[in-house]
Amino acid sequence: MRGRTYVIGAGLAGLSAAVRLAERGAAVTLIEGAGQAGGRCRSYVDAALGMTIDNGNHLVLSGNHATFDYLRTLGTSDRMAGPREALFDFCDVRDGRRWTLRPNPGPIGWWVLSDERRVPDTRAGDYLALLKLLGPQGDRRLCDVIRCEGPLWERLIEPLMLAALNTEASQGSAELAAAIVRETLAVGGRAYAPRIADPSLDAAFIAPALGFLARHDAEVRIGRRVEAIETDEARALGLKLGGESVDLAPEDTVIVATPAWITPTLLPGVPAPDVFCSIVNGHFKIDAPADAPKMVGVIGGLAQWLFAFEGRISTTISGADAVVDMPREEMAAALWQDVGQVYGLGPEMPTWQIVKERRATFAATPDQVAKRPRAATRWRNLALAGDWTDTGLPATIEGAIRSGHKAAEIVLSLNR
Repeated sequence: MRGRTYVIGAGLAGLSAAVRLAERGAAVTLIEGAGQAGGRCRSYVDAALGMTIDNGNHLVLSGNHATFDYLRTLGTSDRMAGPREALFDFCDVRDGRRWTLRPNPGPIGWWVLSDERRVPDTRAGDYLALLKLLGPQGDRRLCDVIRCEGPLWERLIEPLMLAALNTEASQGSAELAAAIVRETLAVGGRAYAPRIADPSLDAAFIAPALGFLARHDAEVRIGRRVEAIETDEARALGLKLGGESVDLAPEDTVIVATPAWITPTLLPGVPAPDVFCSIVNGHFKIDAPADAPKMVGVIGGLAQWLFAFEGRISTTISGADAVVDMPREEMAAALWQDVGQVYGLGPEMPTWQIVKERRATFAATPDQVAKRPRAATRWRNLALAGDWTDTGLPATIEGAIRSGHKAAEIVLSLNR
């Protein structure tokens, strides 16, 4: 007799695990302690702006296969907006210089031979340095492998790696940086056309998943926090949540998809990263010019990326620990200066909001990477999921969804 799988945590890792299980006909109970699903990938109505915004600007790439598998299952692939091909607009706000990176679709990167397609002031030979990131990197930092200075670093590698690692790029894990290169630059432009949820993360990733689970008779408990997991040496035995005890039958399984700072409190002895980096997003209630790029990389400013939505321009600062405590008004003014220069808007700042995620991701340094646990655990009926587990990728949407799928496959294999 097949048992029930209890998925603890309704962020993207937990949701993707639950959806995969329900799709395969498993009985699922999804439990989330917060008042809404989504975790760090959520949307909400902001009172200051009077509109729905995302807590962060989460960029995915066209080659993120687990992400698009998840979206196809939900029927929401069309809610990811972006150019047909890999195009990246940049603006250096220090001197106003602008350029567009235009990789070709295939794996033979002839685009680096073209002055009009590659990064300004770089030569084709400069890109050969990226070949050093195609092999295993062990516990080296990125600065131990490639030169972290010059136009190619400042105008492409650093912005890319900072956005992906959410950690000072030069000090980030070379192994995680290599994973990015292997899945993007080494594959060709068709693998890294940028995509962002439009109109919102909730509309693409969260609400449709909850609807899918409801249609597949999954039980969803929102606002019910799991306080403890009872185990013996071999298996998980029960859950305690809000004064209620749930005894697990021998056929039941558990997926723990809680954050890195929560999981060790539920499962003492499980390793987890314990240093985290922040992300700050600024939102401005104004339309970008009609002919303006929808996404722009910013060089030399406080903002690092700008995104133009209907009625709103949003900015992102990754690896934001050095500025996260800046006064909100001062931060908004500095971000608006970058927005104004990039989009040609006047000095009068519109209604704004600053959103700070202090523990957005684990610090993607070699010592923290070494603390990432595998999905399988010593308890035969319990698996882990989360972007902080050992996915082989940085803490990204793709990593979170892959982890959910991996955990689901582990528990499904127990019933075969």
